[in-house]
Amino acid sequence: MTFPALRGAREYLLSGAPRSALQARCQRVWFSWRTFSANPVAVAGLLIVLALVSAAVIAPWITGSDGLDPELSRRLLPPSAAHWFGTDELGRDIYDRIIWGARITLYIVTLVGAIVVPIGLLIGTIAGYVGGIVDTVLMRITDIFLAFPRLILALALVAALGPGIENAVIAIALTTWSPYARIARAEALTLRGSEFILAARAQGASTGGILLRHITPLCVSSVIVRLTLDMAGIILTAAGLGFLGLGAQPPTPEWGAMISTGRQFLLDQWWVPTIPGIAIFIVSLGFNLLGDGLRDVMDPRHNA
Repeated sequence: MTFPALRGAREYLLSGAPRSALQARCQRVWFSWRTFSANPVAVAGLLIVLALVSAAVIAPWITGSDGLDPELSRRLLPPSAAHWFGTDELGRDIYDRIIWGARITLYIVTLVGAIVVPIGLLIGTIAGYVGGIVDTVLMRITDIFLAFPRLILALALVAALGPGIENAVIAIALTTWSPYARIARAEALTLRGSEFILAARAQGASTGGILLRHITPLCVSSVIVRLTLDMAGIILTAAGLGFLGLGAQPPTPEWGAMISTGRQFLLDQWWVPTIPGIAIFIVSLGFNLLGDGLRDVMDPRHNA
């Protein structure tokens, strides 16, 4: 890109009078990015999350194996140039298993997010906007799910559904949606008396149309911030289920299951359970840092 083009892009993004809705959106994204990038802690969180995604995408090209096949002749080797993170009790390269495990972690958090956000938005916006008996019933159901500790309820659900990644995702989603419903309800309660909502009603807009076109889009930012902050809890819950044998099943390289099978070697071959524990810690920290940065950018009440 030439210098005049860069100068033109700068003028486009910094113009005080946007000429189109697209230009206004681009300016909003640009100023949000400037606010976010000014926070080095948030940028560090973003880099960690991007590293997780990159590792999951390019796993076949940065690993020497799929991390599944045992090689007993090299079992419990310490970290070295040949095996950066050492090998486990079956001789499998822990580095390879960590990288392939990133795919499972990303798979779990993506599916859980894709389930809980729509459910939370649907229940919360309907309860907050419609009110009355609908609000009471939906919020009492939400309170029931909020009353149970997340991991305990997830354990009960997985025990009923059976072990496996898919069942673990369903169990985690069913125990995670309730806070999003509360957030969406609070936003809807604030918005339903706004002038633009009253104007939409006066023009004959239906309840469904108002919820879909006006209420829900304005609730998304707060829900996304909460989801990012909750990712660490989702990862820890999934790792807990894997540790107890109710999540991903061997020989799948899931980090919680790796800690479970390697805990008996903690004193003599510390790297076997410690490396996946460090991976869980770093990724959870990255999502927390990213969530804090997004809150600064997307939550107007925090900015205020």
